[in-house]
Amino acid sequence: MSSLPNLPDAVLAGPPQGQWTVADVVSFAPEEDGNRYELIAGVLHVTTQPHTDHQWIVARVTLALGQWSIETGAGEVYTAPGVIFSPHSAVAPDVVWVRRQRVATIDRDGKLYGAPDLAVEVLSAGAKNIERDRISKLDLYQQHDVPEYWIIDRFQHQIEAYRRTAGTLVLAQVYGPADTLTSPLLPGFACPVSRLFR
Repeated sequence: MSSLPNLPDAVLAGPPQGQWTVADVVSFAPEEDGNRYELIAGVLHVTTQPHTDHQWIVARVTLALGQWSIETGAGEVYTAPGVIFSPHSAVAPDVVWVRRQRVATIDRDGKLYGAPDLAVEVLSAGAKNIERDRISKLDLYQQHDVPEYWIIDRFQHQIEAYRRTAGTLVLAQVYGPADTLTSPLLPGFACPVSRLFR
């Protein structure tokens, strides 16, 4: 995904970086223009539609988590939902999973207010995209008490699982193509990593 798509004039006329709010994005960003608008600490990030390899992995992760969720009734999985943490931080992770008990935190507007139980990002090409997922979003999820965060590296065919330990998201495990992805957050979930990559 490109970090600098052709921005609509309305967005260019918006607030300075660091001062954007969710209300500003709603006011300035055109609906359905094919871009993804995310806020991290008041900084607007605009990306274009991801590569088909990226989308393929998102679909496979969603399918694996979705099948497990249906079988167990433990929660629900969503692709690229709006996750509102605060007036200055709202993102659309590639995939989120929410425990059944917390599904009520999804508002009528279809947005999740507060932390998902699991956030998943698939890396896209480009230094800014990788930095956003590996640093900015990791920090954001850390600050807002996301229990688990998976970074899926589609180039290296590996998954980094960050889990909350003593109040901090730490790299708990790196899964390679020969491994099976599991999580203490998802009892009984087991997905061969090789199924998530082409």
